Amino acid sequence: MSSKQPSTRLVTTRVEDGIAHVRLARPDKLNALTLDTLDELVRTARWLRRDRSLRAIVIAGEGESFCSGLDIPDVMRRPRRIVGAFLPVPWRGTNLFQEACWAWRRVPVPVIAAVHGHCYGGAVQIALSADFRFATPDSRWSVLEGKWGIIPDMTGMRSLSEVVGLDVAKRLTMTAEEISGAEAARIGLVTEVHDDPTAAAAAFAQRLAARSPDAVAAAKRLLDGAVTGSARRTFARERREQVRLLMLPNTKIAQRAARSRTSPDYRPRAR
Repeated sequence: MSSKQPSTRLVTTRVEDGIAHVRLARPDKLNALTLDTLDELVRTARWLRRDRSLRAIVIAGEGESFCSGLDIPDVMRRPRRIVGAFLPVPWRGTNLFQEACWAWRRVPVPVIAAVHGHCYGGAVQIALSADFRFATPDSRWSVLEGKWGIIPDMTGMRSLSEVVGLDVAKRLTMTAEEISGAEAARIGLVTEVHDDPTAAAAAFAQRLAARSPDAVAAAKRLLDGAVTGSARRTFARERREQVRLLMLPNTKIAQRAARSRTSPDYRPRAR
């Protein structure tokens, strides 16, 4: 892993037993997103992506909320920087706003968002960049951009339609309605509801850490690609991934553990 840890002023990171605990750390502003926060999210995701011992990531917010969305007054004070933030990087196809979310899709380990309090606008898009979303039943969710006459532009158009389906994505985007975590779970926006979603996410991360990191990474790649790829392409990728997995040491370790009646889990090697 790179020794140069990214800035932790607005996004803190602690790695323990293969689990990265990432926190939005602006609680006095309900973790509202600034351009600096977006920069730090991108740097943190890229830093964690290089950690070969990493098994899962839990993203949560400090204080009373997960995140209240974009801090528009703060962002608008830097008009020149906004222009740069809107320009996409050609080899990635994302700008800063988009990469702050999509960078977590590029990380090969499972990412779990633990949501409490507010989850508005850009926060919804950050949560959607995770593979799983755990939330309190009384958390408040809204694709809030519609209230201001704009649209989600932090990869939300794709990720929202992937997760809840096209009709529900349109309804949430066009109405900007506010829903509870319990309702979000009912429509598929939230994976699980818990009174303490951070603790539940950490426990789930430990379960994932007990599986072959190679198989978990392959599943994430394949399933993310299958949503938009053709069946023919998905089948070809399945074959390639399976052949590669069958030759890896972690697969043999997993198979021995699966045959054992006394030790169903095991300690996998680094990816």
